[in-house]
Amino acid sequence: MRSPAIRRRRLSQPGERGVTIILVALSMVGVLAMAVLSIDVITLYLDRLEAQRSADAAALTAARIISLSGITGDPDNGTGYWSQICGGETSAASQAAQAVAFQNTVAGIPATSVKVTYSAGAGSADSSEDCTARRIPGGFGNNPMVTVQVQRTALPTLFARMWGSRSSSVTVTATAEAFNPSDSGTVGNTDTDSITPVQPRCVKPWVVPNRDPLNGGTQFVSVGRGRIQNPGISLNGAGSPGVIGENFWLNPDCVAGVFPCTLGTNPPLWNLTATTPPYIEGPNNLQYVPAAIGTTFTAVPSCTEGVAFEKAIEGCQSPTNYQCGARDANTIDLSELPTLAADTTNGVLCLIHQGAAPGGQPTGQDQLTPYAQPSSYPFQIVAGTNNPFITSGTAITSSASVASLPIYDDTEGTGKINSTGTTNVTFVGFLQVFINGVDQYGNINVTVLNVAGCGNGSDTTGSPVTGSSPVPVRLITPP
Repeated sequence: MRSPAIRRRRLSQPGERGVTIILVALSMVGVLAMAVLSIDVITLYLDRLEAQRSADAAALTAARIISLSGITGDPDNGTGYWSQICGGETSAASQAAQAVAFQNTVAGIPATSVKVTYSAGAGSADSSEDCTARRIPGGFGNNPMVTVQVQRTALPTLFARMWGSRSSSVTVTATAEAFNPSDSGTVGNTDTDSITPVQPRCVKPWVVPNRDPLNGGTQFVSVGRGRIQNPGISLNGAGSPGVIGENFWLNPDCVAGVFPCTLGTNPPLWNLTATTPPYIEGPNNLQYVPAAIGTTFTAVPSCTEGVAFEKAIEGCQSPTNYQCGARDANTIDLSELPTLAADTTNGVLCLIHQGAAPGGQPTGQDQLTPYAQPSSYPFQIVAGTNNPFITSGTAITSSASVASLPIYDDTEGTGKINSTGTTNVTFVGFLQVFINGVDQYGNINVTVLNVAGCGNGSDTTGSPVTGSSPVPVRLITPP
């Protein structure tokens, strides 16, 4: 019998049958393991991002509390109020940071622990849970920093369970700074002639002279030192012992060609409380002149209308309009004078959601408590009935009523305001105020929350610090 022309080879020996299925099964286990491991890694990565966002938000919140409290306006703790803001776990900044951190969940669950510590000075390695323990030249109030550490344990995992581990954890930190450039040439800089320049955003176009109306007309900012002239925190709006907490009126319409500016003719129309006499124009008020207005506006509310000056009050201008410390780089424009009062009134009504008709007691806007002249520290802001986002009476840490005003150097021989047209001036700092209300003549009642000088050096090079207040709040990138 002849053999077949084509022989078929046996593909497997009897003992090799089923090996392919086993190999496929083993490969599937590896593939599934890698897939589950990838899920775990991605999940932990996302959990870390959530934890970092929680820490970032908490640190910024604490820094904002420090800024609004006026601590940087009392750099040596002369009034002994630091402990109420950053004096351990029960202080305002610490509690605000913890509340925000616990509110921002990680993997759907609040953080396991939140630790808040304080430090001061650029590059400072020391920290303390109590800012009153920080004693450096100039005090904690110069460029204070707050660090928040967020830890979340017992994170859910899949792959780790195969190895007997049922949980994992992440720990992250974030540091935010309430940067006040005042006297920063000698705090945090090795070169005493250098400063870190500031480029504040959303500054309102009411330019005020460097004169503290409740402290005998002394300067808000010491031009020679670049820092606050009357440090400290006062209660009841009195201006003693320091400028933080002062309550006064901002009045429009300088008399053109007169230096320093003199007040106009219309007194404010309403009282702060029913028991106080009407406020009248005089040496205890502060006059403002209009800044030149740019063409770019952002963050404008729905009620925005009118001319550019009014829009600049209701929203934000380009930050390049206001250069801190640059000599004669800023412009006052008296062409706005004919409608300055009306534009100011309309702009403030829109900005702070004031509901009363001009001439009556303001209603509906956010308020300091007690109204306009807080009698206790730290100052507290509560939402008004017209607040579009927050329930009335709720304590808040940010408000449209918080505004920043440029301070110009009115001591220079060339600082006299021209009778017509424009005048170049030098901004030496910024005044952060809480707007309590406005009347129909453009008179604005304010309470001082903070003061920041442009610095005590002449070097304005480098990357500017940007912010929406005279004490910019920023996250510090860890090394």
